Amino acid sequence: MYREYNTNQLVLPFDLQVRIPQQHLARLIDFAVDQMNPTIFSSLYPGGGSPPYHPQMMLKIILYAYSNRIYSSLQIAKQLTENIIFMWLSGEQQPNFRTINRFRSERMKDVIYETFFSIVDLLREEGYVKLEDYFLDGTKIEANANKYTFVWRKSTEKYDRKLDEKFKQLSLQIEQVTEEDEEAEQELDLMEKLEESPISSEKIAETVKNLEKRLEKEPKNKTLKKVKNQLEKDLLPRKQKYEQQKSIFEGRNSYSKTDQDATFMRMKEDHMKNGQLKPGYNVQIGTENQFVVGFSLHQRAGDPGCLIPHMEVLDKYNRPKPKSIIADSGYGSEENYAYCEKEEIEAYIKYNTFDKESKRKWKEQVGRIENMDYDAELDEWICKNGKRLTFQYESKRKSDNGYESIKRTYHCTQCQGCPFQITCAKDKDTKTVQVSIENQKQREEVRKRLASEEGARKYGNRKTDVEPVFGQIKHNRKFSRFSLRGLSKNSTDWGLICVAHNLKKWDERRKNMIKLETY
Repeated sequence: MYREYNTNQLVLPFDLQVRIPQQHLARLIDFAVDQMNPTIFSSLYPGGGSPPYHPQMMLKIILYAYSNRIYSSLQIAKQLTENIIFMWLSGEQQPNFRTINRFRSERMKDVIYETFFSIVDLLREEGYVKLEDYFLDGTKIEANANKYTFVWRKSTEKYDRKLDEKFKQLSLQIEQVTEEDEEAEQELDLMEKLEESPISSEKIAETVKNLEKRLEKEPKNKTLKKVKNQLEKDLLPRKQKYEQQKSIFEGRNSYSKTDQDATFMRMKEDHMKNGQLKPGYNVQIGTENQFVVGFSLHQRAGDPGCLIPHMEVLDKYNRPKPKSIIADSGYGSEENYAYCEKEEIEAYIKYNTFDKESKRKWKEQVGRIENMDYDAELDEWICKNGKRLTFQYESKRKSDNGYESIKRTYHCTQCQGCPFQITCAKDKDTKTVQVSIENQKQREEVRKRLASEEGARKYGNRKTDVEPVFGQIKHNRKFSRFSLRGLSKNSTDWGLICVAHNLKKWDERRKNMIKLETY
């Protein structure tokens, strides 16, 4: 005997929410989006034309899709016709995939941070986050770009220099065929002026125009014709291409032709195990209690230069400053320590040699500045053999963020015959060290802070707070590659991922609390 089954008599309930449990994730998303300030979306629609879909409805279906590892607008549109939960969230409306993608990539890019921080404020009201301890970390996410369409800055600069040399050679050819008359002297004066100015596409184009005027008077001059054709058809297009490429770099070493905002970086997901660089973005997040409380997207591969721009995003949206920042040694730079001190934020950030300093092998390296004593009164360093390194000169270096670091150089001229000459001075007569006094003071403070009971506890929590978030997003939710192109669009995409993660985590914590109350 089977239970009665007949597809012709299958009737869905008129009210779809009857089929959705009270503690379902969709209901939490519906509640959270409804709590957001509606004025966030009002600026997205200037008016005119046919009435658009309600932005809150569009945001709800996208967030629920992202919570269920659905990132394709085609798949989201398909769910709106097949899945009753999507039908309930959309009010049985069915925007097509183009509308969904346009809303996600164009409408949301201007309000993604307002949307994200609205959810963070709800979490704060519910008591899940306090916005005090800020666990910062980063990871690389591959861009939606062909990994073989790369452009390298060094190659562009090298070919551009060769092109400039070629232009100078052609300019000399023009001078050689110039006759010694009044008109020719004017031509030579013009060429001298062009030589003084930097070579650009405008300069090459101006030279071509001058040659055209010259050829009108000397149409049978084959040398000038040849030079003009070479300038017009070869050098000018290439110079314009190199100038365009240089403007795209914006301080970067590479970019992809498919997604010009993506930079080639070394990824952890190296399936070929050959260290191949891939186009991608450096994603930075700040977490607390495994909730994402801040995010940013960067085009630089290194983490040290991302901390300040990341924190400036919080300042831009008037977010409360955390009491402390906890991050790994990748962020331990003089610039970042100085920023935290200026903003009155406690930095629980290791520097690159922190863990090595406690090992015996490190302490035996007498040539390292950390194993020397500093005489502040005389501004001299004293090595293990009692010899003094005296100050010689200082140099300044400015970072990409505008921070100026001062490096002081010290020499020891008494290395001859020292028993540590081979290991300390590398068998040279003079031992030279470069050191930032300010950074040495910062490192001493960091050592004391991390050695305290509170510092050990906070830094110990880093691995269980921020790193599992990346594991959840990249491994469990299968988000290891962007589907959109461009920095602004991918920032929106990552922001939606972070919002979906927070809602998913909120739903899990809520259900766990209900279970505990039931028991």
